[in-house]
Amino acid sequence: MQKKDIDWSKLGFGYTPTDYRFEAHWKDGKWDEGKMITDSNIELSEAACVFHYAQCCFEGLKAYTTVNGDIVTFRPDLNAERMMGSAERLEMPAFPKEKFIQAVKDVVAANAAWVPPYGTGATLYIRPVMIGSGPQIGVAPAHEFIFRIFVMPVGAYFKGAIKPLKLTVPEFDRAAPRGTGHIKAGLNYAMSLHPTMEAHRHGYAENIYLDPATRTYIEETGGANLIFVDKEGTIIVPKSDSILPSVTRRSLIDVAKRLGYKVVERPVKLNELKDMAEGALCGTAAVLAPIGMVNTPDGDIYFPSGMEKMGPICTKLRETLTGIQMGEIEGPEGWVVKIDAE
Repeated sequence: MQKKDIDWSKLGFGYTPTDYRFEAHWKDGKWDEGKMITDSNIELSEAACVFHYAQCCFEGLKAYTTVNGDIVTFRPDLNAERMMGSAERLEMPAFPKEKFIQAVKDVVAANAAWVPPYGTGATLYIRPVMIGSGPQIGVAPAHEFIFRIFVMPVGAYFKGAIKPLKLTVPEFDRAAPRGTGHIKAGLNYAMSLHPTMEAHRHGYAENIYLDPATRTYIEETGGANLIFVDKEGTIIVPKSDSILPSVTRRSLIDVAKRLGYKVVERPVKLNELKDMAEGALCGTAAVLAPIGMVNTPDGDIYFPSGMEKMGPICTKLRETLTGIQMGEIEGPEGWVVKIDAE
């Protein structure tokens, strides 16, 4: 199979239309069988619910070329389950788990020529999305929905992602108490766009959001979860009902325990950051990106791991997780799913 003529090492994290995508429709109380299509556009009514009431959820996962040349994806069952939870919270019909996993396999296989080769540092990003497509002017759920999976080759989410990032604490909240912070709803990301651009305008890569009730506890960034390492070498994972249950974060916790590290999941106060040795963003797009400094209302906090490279424990976690994904390290059963792209 001939790969596309792309300079894989120069890819950024952006949209590139590929050859095929999967699409299914919900109408009259059921999903159709769905099919592979080539059209990258979606035609919608001007009254589609997604335009007016943001009835939309999505997922993100990746496919990789392993060291032995196989094409694989990573824990798609967890993405399927999380999307089902998002759909339930937004009064959308859940797309069945097994059909989700099969559709992921089919789309990746159909676009195998777009999967970056091993060793390039690039991956194939997979974006499942569901929208309320039916016309709805009264405030109510749509009666028709579209589920689509499309893919694109991508590079690192943050330029120079291994080099520590500068983050800031914004005056904005990410999610309301008992709101939708724990699901992957498009509306969560819409509200983060202005704070994110404000952070960029002031020289920061991302925001660290605080709990909306007391604004004293750390939650997550606009596009990734957070983990920290204290000065005793314990991995500290912020815990909150408003944090998205990241597949990458959950996998890193498991990896850390297998490597013999102590892991504690608990609420983490902002003023505790001065006592941490390392910090990092984690997620499908970011993988594990180190934090060097956090700008807070009480002044800048620099992690002892420094501004030049990722700290040693985060480095070990990242190398182990990506090693599992790339087939260099044997991971837990079921984590890596091979895709037949013949």
